[in-house]
Order: sequence, then C-alpha cells, then structure tokens
Amino acid sequence: MAERRVTVGWAEGLHARPASIFVRAVTATGVPMTIAKEDGHPVNAGSMLGLLGLGAQGGDTVVLTSDADGADQALDRVAKLVQEGLDELPAA
Repeated sequence: MAERRVTVGWAEGLHARPASIFVRAVTATGVPMTIAKEDGHPVNAGSMLGLLGLGAQGGDTVVLTSDADGADQALDRVAKLVQEGLDELPAA
C-alpha cells in the first residue's frame, strides 16, 4: 500500500473551496485513494462529504493511501496539491 503524509497547506484547511479542488484533483487521477487525519479514520478521498467530515485544518497532517495501480504517481500529485495549497492539480 502506498502512503503519503502531508501537512495541509491551505490556511482554511480542507473546507469549501479547497475541498472542492481536492476532490476534483483526486477524481482526475483516476486512482481510488483514502485520506485520514493522522491517527484518524480514513475516508474516500473522492467524497466531498467524507472530506468535509474530517475537519482537517491548515497545518494538520493528513495521510493519503492507495493500493491501486498507479498509486505512487497519483499520491505524489495529490500530496503536492495539499502541501502547497495549490488551486489546481500540478502537471504530470
């Protein structure tokens, strides 16, 4: 299972606009993955409701995981998005 631990770079955390950007980015990878707060319960990273339920704030550490084909590359791209608080998924 591939895993990435990253600090949430959006000051407002994974709420509203950043959560929408995140879900679109995860969906764009085509790779199923989960997200959890450190030592928390993982949720489907492509689910807006699941993501909002995490309550992840700016500066929190989150864990992204996947065991699908292409997981390493997809997790790297999404991790960069989260860590840097980007407005869109970085180019491949």
